[in-house]
Amino acid sequence: MRMGQKASGGIQTLSNPVEYSRGSTMTILRSSSSNSKQQPKLPQPDYQKPFRLDAILEQPAVSKEVAEKHTWNPADRSLNIYVKPEDPFTLHRHPVAQSTDCIRGKQAYERGLHVWEITWNKQQRGTHAVVGVGDGQCVLHCAGYMSLVGNSKQSWGWDIGRLKIYHDIKVQSGSNAQSYPVTRDQNENFTVPDKFLMVLDMDEGTLSYVVDGKYLGVAFGGLKGKKLYPMVSAVWGHCEVGLRYVGGLDPEPLPLMDICRRIVRRQIGKENLNQVDGLPIPTTLKGYLLYKS
Repeated sequence: MRMGQKASGGIQTLSNPVEYSRGSTMTILRSSSSNSKQQPKLPQPDYQKPFRLDAILEQPAVSKEVAEKHTWNPADRSLNIYVKPEDPFTLHRHPVAQSTDCIRGKQAYERGLHVWEITWNKQQRGTHAVVGVGDGQCVLHCAGYMSLVGNSKQSWGWDIGRLKIYHDIKVQSGSNAQSYPVTRDQNENFTVPDKFLMVLDMDEGTLSYVVDGKYLGVAFGGLKGKKLYPMVSAVWGHCEVGLRYVGGLDPEPLPLMDICRRIVRRQIGKENLNQVDGLPIPTTLKGYLLYKS
């Protein structure tokens, strides 16, 4: 068995009722329990995909130059990790036993909505594969295997193997860790695929994820006013993890033209966008609908 090895169409939303617990530093979704009458219900909009998230996902991919500004930082990592010289979007972890290792992204975020595509092969995750955010003070290495992102008060992480979310593990014991995502059927067999999205909304102060086109809801809240970097912690020898910036939006309201374009594109349907050129509208509008102008 290898070190850290574990034996063994558009965005949609999950609609089950959930509850949340507010703390001084975080908000974690909880499934309904028998004492739900004493717990405040999570307002439905908090479990719906953000309007601005759709706006980012409908835009063309950012340029390679822009994406490189928002990917891994080769100078801010555990010594057991390096960023591949031929691929600045991918880290590689050395096969070091009894070690958990982290890396931060180049940029810290205090405002705006930001989305990344994470690539992490299911066969290279091991017992602790964690994706999340943290500040500049988080430790990047520790002995043994653990969920290092989410271990401290300065980091928040989703263990994509255990399907648990962690923050300040010293006060949140493993047995009390919250499950994520919260689904209708807690016994549902859910596996995080090789590619998924991480969504950091610093204007609302939330961290969430999108898997197979489904928005999984808010994993953490209480992040507003902080300065956070994308992070991962890994234990699997020779694992490789990609971080590709999808796009971002400033906190200002979306222009009315952008909102109208999104509504028109939704009415046309993604599968019919190739027919926009045949619409009886000015060429300038056709280009705008297709993000060509």
